[in-house]
Amino acid sequence: MESTDEKKRRLREELRHDRELRFTPESWLHILQSSEARDAKIIASYNSYGFEPETRDINEEIIRRGKTLLLPRTLPDNDIEWVIWDGSSNTLKKRSKIQEPIGPKYEEEHLIDVVIVPALAIDPAGNRIGQGGGSYDRALSRTRAWKVGIVGAAEMIHHTLPTEPHDQALSAAATPTLLVRFNQDDLSRP
Repeated sequence: MESTDEKKRRLREELRHDRELRFTPESWLHILQSSEARDAKIIASYNSYGFEPETRDINEEIIRRGKTLLLPRTLPDNDIEWVIWDGSSNTLKKRSKIQEPIGPKYEEEHLIDVVIVPALAIDPAGNRIGQGGGSYDRALSRTRAWKVGIVGAAEMIHHTLPTEPHDQALSAAATPTLLVRFNQDDLSRP
């Protein structure tokens, strides 16, 4: 019988393949229309790469609106720390495929209002499949922020994704045209 970890690994491979075949650059700027993002002072996002949903325009708009933008920096143990980013390419350093921010660690994770989360797929309960390192699950477990995953339209799936106890559910999911909020009271995990 296939373990949950094996199911997730197989599913990731399928999702990556499908994403590569369907990929078209799109915008998720409509996330900033949500009341959670409009009221936010501190928003954590990420620098997309490859076939991930493009975050350049949303990151630029967060800065243009005068909000504090945090980007993740991956630690040797695969955890994430957040760093304030001002939009300058001079304050980014390439690590593997990812452009990560240079600078001091942002120490006040409890003040983060919104986290924009990468995902390969999101199910109707707000469960997500990420890249598999567990980095975001660790970071999300330390914040009470509104957590919105971004995916392509076909990556909002209708069946339940396999989950493990450490997986963190999202508050919402965004496709290029929709924003779907999840009822957090119905979620069985913290």
